[in-house]
Amino acid sequence: MKVEMETPVYDFVQSYIQRKSARFHMPGHKGKNFLGCEKGDITEIEGADVLSESDGILGISQKNAARLFQTGATFYSTEGSSLSIKAMLAAALMDWKRQKQESEQEKKRTCLQTRPWILSARNVHRAMIDGCALLDLDVEFIPCKQPNGICSTVVEQKEVEKVLCVAEERPIGVYLTSPDYLGAQSNIAEIASVCHQYQVPLLVDNAHGAYLAFLQESRHPIALGADICCDSAHKTLPVLTGGGYLHLSADNVERYGSYIRKAMTLFGSTSPSYLVLQSLDLCNRYLDENYRTRLEECMGKVKEMREKMCRQGISVLQSEPLKLVIDAGASGYSGYEISQEMREVVMEGQEGQRHGMECEYADYQYVVLMVTPENREDDFGCLNQWMKDTRLRHRRKALDKIPVIPEKTAERKMTIRQAVLSDSEMVSVEKAVGRTLAQETVSCPPAIPIGISGEEVTREMADLFRFYGIREVSVVSCIV
Repeated sequence: MKVEMETPVYDFVQSYIQRKSARFHMPGHKGKNFLGCEKGDITEIEGADVLSESDGILGISQKNAARLFQTGATFYSTEGSSLSIKAMLAAALMDWKRQKQESEQEKKRTCLQTRPWILSARNVHRAMIDGCALLDLDVEFIPCKQPNGICSTVVEQKEVEKVLCVAEERPIGVYLTSPDYLGAQSNIAEIASVCHQYQVPLLVDNAHGAYLAFLQESRHPIALGADICCDSAHKTLPVLTGGGYLHLSADNVERYGSYIRKAMTLFGSTSPSYLVLQSLDLCNRYLDENYRTRLEECMGKVKEMREKMCRQGISVLQSEPLKLVIDAGASGYSGYEISQEMREVVMEGQEGQRHGMECEYADYQYVVLMVTPENREDDFGCLNQWMKDTRLRHRRKALDKIPVIPEKTAERKMTIRQAVLSDSEMVSVEKAVGRTLAQETVSCPPAIPIGISGEEVTREMADLFRFYGIREVSVVSCIV
């Protein structure tokens, strides 16, 4: 008989609620209902453990998660992948500096001041660029295929190797986003093999793919050879917003473990949400029960919907198993039009009349729908109703494809950190051409910067800003 997965964090909080203790501690609501969840919203009281130390119930819960994800170590984040991304970069940087200090060759060349840099795919989340600003890291981008605009980048093994084999100074790591916002996946296993050949760690932003560890054959980045990886649990698992994981492979716990703990403390809040921590803790039990079966069933439904759309003449991109990425532009309509059309769907279901579907993301070309086993039959009923009525079935001339970021890197005028911390001003996109970009200007979603802080704004970059509806950007102030 299978033993039920323990949930020490949730159990502790429930026990505390039942004791009805007088709350002379934070938070200020004192457990009284305003939203309805306040009783379970506590702070780091006696017995609740401390996330930065995790030597009690949080440590036990994180070890449970590591067993489920088959990692060497797993750390909780209550600030999503944004925190974990910065911690990954910091850990890789600290290890890179340690190795340089230990190198006898470098000790003899003390006059050589090399700047740390990271080799990255272009479709990074802005949290990665923010991390580079905080850590004073330079970025070099891998030449990549960008078949579907700024959101999607497919990295090939040979392109990574081309850069690594000629690099005079090895990067602190290679950084990928996979799956990306449109569900495209790079070949992590092949790229990991190249990285390890050149003794460079592979860091993966797997924010959209926590569930990949629970396929019949794990396709999680750690299982495929990544050294460090972050997941946004809340994106695809039943976890409250902000819940995330940072994973280390079994071979890298000793190498990076202390750095990760230090970095998570450095960048994270000292008041982590115990509501989020409880949901991460309860998710362990959920994953340990019949999740794999439910996931397979859900993936089957998504595949069925994708095939049905294709039969009806609706263009759908191939993507990771829990996304439906509709290419509205291929039928001559914008993603904005189709997302509004989805909001207007009306359906009679088991729970009465339902109005509308809300997508994850829409832009000029695409509509992204994210599905999990928690979607109900009525949800798929709404999707079927939309398919019967959508104007996408009446194709028009295809829209022009979304322009991509120029493969040639813009000229860098200053480091990312210098640009971000410089005095800046907002100017029109037209007047920004030739100036140095200060802060990234980007919407979330997808939170992928069009230009990188410190780069000169080019005409191609300005065209992309206008295309995405951005009229003003932040540039470094002119010094008189």
